[in-house]
Amino acid sequence: MELPDLPVRAVLPELIETLSGWGAAVLVAPPGTGKTTLVPLALEGRVVIAEPRRIAARAAAARMAALLGEPVGATVGYSVRGDRKVSGSTRIEVVTSGLLVRRLQHDPELSGVGTVVLDECHERHLDADLLLALLLDARAGLRPDLRLLATSATVAADRLAELMGGVPVLTAHARTHPVELLHVPPQKGERPEALVARAMRRAVAETPGDVLVFLPGVPEIRRVAALFQGGDLRVDVLHGRLTAAEQDAVLRVGREQRVLLSTSIAESSLTVPGVRAVVDAGLSRVPRVDHRRGLAGLATVRVSAAVADQRAGRAGREAPGRAYRCWPEHEQSTLPRYPEPEIRSADLTSLALELACWGTPDGEGLSWWDAPPRGALEAAKAVLGNLGALRDGRVTGRGERMSALGLHPRLARALLDGGELAGSRTAAEVVAILDEDRGAGEDITGRSADRREVGRLSKLIPATSGSGDQALVVALAHPERLARRRAPGSPVYLMAGGTAAELPQGSRLADAEWLAIAVADREPGRIHARIRLAARADEQLAVQAAPALLGEREEIAWDGDVVARRVRHLGAIPLSTTQLTDTAHLQRALRAGLAAEGLGLLSWSPAAVRTRQRLAFLHEVLGAPWPEVTDEALLPLVDLGNARRKSDLAKLKADHVLQAAMPWPAAVKFDDLAPDRLEVPSGSRIAVDYSTTPPTLPVKVQEVFGWTETPTVAGIPLVLHLLTPAGRPTAVTGDLKSFWQTGYPQVRAELRGRYPKHRWPEDPMTAPPARR
Repeated sequence: MELPDLPVRAVLPELIETLSGWGAAVLVAPPGTGKTTLVPLALEGRVVIAEPRRIAARAAAARMAALLGEPVGATVGYSVRGDRKVSGSTRIEVVTSGLLVRRLQHDPELSGVGTVVLDECHERHLDADLLLALLLDARAGLRPDLRLLATSATVAADRLAELMGGVPVLTAHARTHPVELLHVPPQKGERPEALVARAMRRAVAETPGDVLVFLPGVPEIRRVAALFQGGDLRVDVLHGRLTAAEQDAVLRVGREQRVLLSTSIAESSLTVPGVRAVVDAGLSRVPRVDHRRGLAGLATVRVSAAVADQRAGRAGREAPGRAYRCWPEHEQSTLPRYPEPEIRSADLTSLALELACWGTPDGEGLSWWDAPPRGALEAAKAVLGNLGALRDGRVTGRGERMSALGLHPRLARALLDGGELAGSRTAAEVVAILDEDRGAGEDITGRSADRREVGRLSKLIPATSGSGDQALVVALAHPERLARRRAPGSPVYLMAGGTAAELPQGSRLADAEWLAIAVADREPGRIHARIRLAARADEQLAVQAAPALLGEREEIAWDGDVVARRVRHLGAIPLSTTQLTDTAHLQRALRAGLAAEGLGLLSWSPAAVRTRQRLAFLHEVLGAPWPEVTDEALLPLVDLGNARRKSDLAKLKADHVLQAAMPWPAAVKFDDLAPDRLEVPSGSRIAVDYSTTPPTLPVKVQEVFGWTETPTVAGIPLVLHLLTPAGRPTAVTGDLKSFWQTGYPQVRAELRGRYPKHRWPEDPMTAPPARR
């Protein structure tokens, strides 16, 4: 067989020799070089090629079979989920990465396989990263003779080669046509879909061939397509939700010019013939998981520079072309260099189950391009434990059955248990809908599932009849997303996982008390998650679907008064409440209230307030044994007696708490060290103010005539607030002798005029004091 004259032919002899000598290699070859189709045909023995997407696997097999002049399923075949074309004569088989992971779990030696080709490794899909780690482990232990070839469309291959044992890197240079790069920045207030549509019209007008448009997802494809309905322009779409027949039809060349709206599925490993121009929205949809809220989904991000270059290159595969980039030229330098690996941000539940089946639940001992983040992996293992797939970190028999189904573990659980409870047909229909997320509208009862997929899933479980309840199947897949309305008439629901989610306005589900939520996401800036897909449920269904989340807890708290109740709950959702009436529970709540609001809830007489201030003063200036008298320090000394509610606290005297705080036997010196009142020369007993440090003594000037030394308490001089006969402040001093000498003459001159009937002696240090 004569292979087509494609660039990769130049390196085939060296590649075959390298694989023979090293057993592994890395091939860097841009799209259009023939690496996906020519390399496997040149290899000897049985070859398995792992592709990241089903459409790419089918297309690669079809292209190789055409080169051989044979139908698919003869020498070259493929196996993807729900579709398989192989025979006894098949030597080259193209599979998806996920399917090869499951095949490897069943047969770690990959019996009969001579070479595994990992295509498009640069895309860093989760399944591909896991497959690489497992293959390296199998090759190191069970199959040292297994040849391994990793291909990449980018030059960032050094790390990959090092991971594979320092193997050689071979490069095939593409013979591409020049591509003119044009930037089409958005106009003020222009929506993304309108910008793309404007760039499309320009590309159609300036280009004789087909126009390939990259959009982040199916919703954007639908919105852009709607802008061209009823026009003369032929608009086709390409995405992963299409059936195999629909995808294959799109890849055929037609006579009329067309626009092809595609997701990232057309970036690499897939040739779209006839394309002369590319319109790039500059966005991509990638998996993200919010572990704190328990929400996994897709996020829209800017493309990397490497991806933008790959997309633009599609315009130059067959002839010179143009690439229209829907962002300002100056933003090009701000793009990330490469896409972020899925393993860093995606839901790792499937990966965790595969690792457990492989015998390494933590992934230790495996060679990772990027190791799974520890926190995300632990969260995934917790989910698997709730689904019954793991026990004590080890995979269970149930977990092995779930893995064999080839579904996300949540969907596998829904199919297995849903088949028994709701019936095999209902379970298969709901799982098909959840897996593909087809259609629009948040009520799952209005969705339709792909018949072929439903039939395939139905065959994976025993045929049963059941309740036919779709909500039950949804709840089995996502028990933590069972949700109950927060308040009558409210569109906001509380999910069992603790996150609040909101129905869109006008929803058909608006009157539902309970929901089984299948899909919810939370956009930046939104208070609540948005419910995208759900089914009506009730409490009985919720308890049936999520027994692991059912429990009881005591709520002993303070909410302005005593809260003491036993709550039966489903995760974060309260189901029923019973009030607790025993004194022990009530007093735990009272102490929580005292801790929250302070000991001001007790009865404080003026004398108690002063005693506390005196103790605080002694603690500050003398330290031990004089205690702290903060609320925190005194709280353990509060004797609640028979108190059961807030009003009872106001009857408890704080004096008793302070008495309990007194340090004995040192307390006998309390009145000496910090006297409540101090006798002044006039004979009056004046209250000392301990609210400040040093303490103060407010006293009329005439009552301290004859005092030459400043009085002290616990060795600390008092600050005297000297008052007029009317009790108004006239001077403040901490040095009485100095005041008599320098301050008093001025005070005397002022006060003798205002109070002429009072004595104002020239020498206050020898004058007798007076109370009046």
